[in-house]
Amino acid sequence: MSSSGLMPIGAFAQRSGLTASALRFYADSGLLAPAEVDAFSGYRFYAVGQVERAVLLRRLREIGMPLATVQAVLDAEPGEAVRLVEEHVKKVASDAATAQQHAAAIKASLADEPRLTVATLSGPVLAAAIEQILTATTYEPGMTVLNGVRFESGPEAVVLTATDRYRLSTRTLVSSDPAPVACAATVDADDLRACLPDLRRSPEVTITAARHAVQMRLQNREDCHCRLLSEPFPDYRLVLDGLSTVSTRVTVEKTLLLRAIEAISSPRISMVVRSGRIIVTGIVDTRDVPVPASVTGLDADIWFEVTTLYPAISTAIGADLLLDFRGPDQPATVRSADHGDLTTLAMPIQPELSEASPQQRL
Repeated sequence: MSSSGLMPIGAFAQRSGLTASALRFYADSGLLAPAEVDAFSGYRFYAVGQVERAVLLRRLREIGMPLATVQAVLDAEPGEAVRLVEEHVKKVASDAATAQQHAAAIKASLADEPRLTVATLSGPVLAAAIEQILTATTYEPGMTVLNGVRFESGPEAVVLTATDRYRLSTRTLVSSDPAPVACAATVDADDLRACLPDLRRSPEVTITAARHAVQMRLQNREDCHCRLLSEPFPDYRLVLDGLSTVSTRVTVEKTLLLRAIEAISSPRISMVVRSGRIIVTGIVDTRDVPVPASVTGLDADIWFEVTTLYPAISTAIGADLLLDFRGPDQPATVRSADHGDLTTLAMPIQPELSEASPQQRL
């Protein structure tokens, strides 16, 4: 560092993580002017106080932010800067999803392989079913298949399944044009999300499958292409077949139960099941919120993470729910009382659950 307290460009480059050539570029573009330029040599010097701006500039460019937006972030108040970063990230994610969709379509057109017609379904009905199932997907390092939806088709129906290992949802749809042979594949959940707006607006959807992608042929709209995941999907049928005997069965109005859960401000709640009612309480907010219910079987007291239970209830079909309990450490089943083609398993927790005691998995 010089006697004037300024750093030569090489030292500043090391402090900021930017190369000297990048610093010259950003100086010439007006983003980061040097504190002083030697009049004779043209050598550039930077102040210690500029390091923070330089590091932020580097980090913004690392996420692909264009220069104009970088300038706006650097000059904005903190709140506005955060908004601009969030807006950029959303655009990047949207562009990536679009690129993936286009890439799937390109690969499908290049691949010289037969396509199998899987099913023909109502677009709005399929979109609703996918939305219900997507709540059970998750991002987990090393297990990309958990961000996938299992499609299984046969002569009778199409079954959609997803699991995050704490919750499992499976949905059955009847095809108007059933597949003559059985077909199974795991479809990328992000690609399915991108298809939802067009699916909702297509009266009919014909699903075809190839080696690397599923194609949804829409009426009066561009076809949707979804990538397939190669990782084996968890054996959910083994979980369903291995369920123990139901000890408590409850019929309850969906809206009333959701309101009770929403009324309790707690990350973990208990459902105390007694004759004629469910009492919802929390591990933090310990108020009792009673919900009328029809109960058969044993009394029960089951604890859940709200993030596991609430989606299982909110996505159920119809006004009434059937809840099957098997004990405080066994999966609970959530079904629609009038349309039993959406089934969700929700894994309970122990009431003393702490950060050091992980939630049980299916």
